[in-house]
Amino acid sequence: MTILRPVCGIEPGLARALTSTFTGRASDYEVLFCVADADDPAISLIRQVMAEHKYVPSRLLIGDDRICANPKLNNLAKGWAEAQHPWIVMIDSNVLLPRDFIQRLFESWGPDTGLVTSPPIGTAARGLTAKLEAAFLNTYQGIWQLAGDQVGQGFAQGKVLLWQREMLEAAGGLAALGNNMAEDVAATKITRAAGRRVSVVSRPFDQPLGHRTFKQVWARQVRWAKVRKDGFPIIFAGELLTGGFLPLLALGGLTALGAIPVVVAGAAVFVWYGAQWVVAWRAGWPGSAMQAAAWLLRDLLIPAIWVAAQVSRGFVWRGHKMGLPTPQTTTSV
Repeated sequence: MTILRPVCGIEPGLARALTSTFTGRASDYEVLFCVADADDPAISLIRQVMAEHKYVPSRLLIGDDRICANPKLNNLAKGWAEAQHPWIVMIDSNVLLPRDFIQRLFESWGPDTGLVTSPPIGTAARGLTAKLEAAFLNTYQGIWQLAGDQVGQGFAQGKVLLWQREMLEAAGGLAALGNNMAEDVAATKITRAAGRRVSVVSRPFDQPLGHRTFKQVWARQVRWAKVRKDGFPIIFAGELLTGGFLPLLALGGLTALGAIPVVVAGAAVFVWYGAQWVVAWRAGWPGSAMQAAAWLLRDLLIPAIWVAAQVSRGFVWRGHKMGLPTPQTTTSV
């Protein structure tokens, strides 16, 4: 297996995340770190981590190949070209990998699988706004992705994408992942067009969050909402009905009209979020009184995020203006 990790700048916990790449319990894999800018401050850290784990073949590749409008794919292009194995997994630099991550990936590969993915599970969240990010990632988006997988309708998550090289090459190669606003959407469509399914690992990988500002959380959630709207508009239209906003609104209205007593409404809210706490507890995800408050805040924000995603299509990601890209199939070297 070839593990591709695109890196751009120094992020909190980067050293730990990159080090976790070398803990896989497998005898035959290589690690390729991809950096676009020769002056990137993460380069010295990558070299240090590689030097500390010489028992696993690894290389640092520097350069930017403009194969599409997606800067992450442009960064990964050189790694895809240099990969020595037929199995290639692309893993974002902020994903913390467990020791059995390779086993988990292949355990999820079945006879009809074309792609294995893992949604990020927000951990180590510091402060209410970081826990708000975890509330979106874990007991909302993560649950929906795991539920979709159970009925054979898994969706790719760009954090982790495991491919058989020949399948993606047959679809146009890495550049084909740039045919949509984000590689998540393109990966899902390519896999389904090949008559295969996207499989989601049963125990997703962690993404340590640290501190987050509300502005960061809002911008990220609106960006992802725009990606979903662009890629799957019919499904996105129904997102307004998800979460707890409508049940909370109904409870509030019934209470105000005197149709139900306050104690009943309170009990219903307790049951609603108590169920989420049970899911988080069983899955080993973060759960606390502050996290429960973040779940409530998340549900109140879902309609606002949905509306914000309708206002415009594009967004700025890592300094790059992202819109609906023009399909490209050629690679510049």
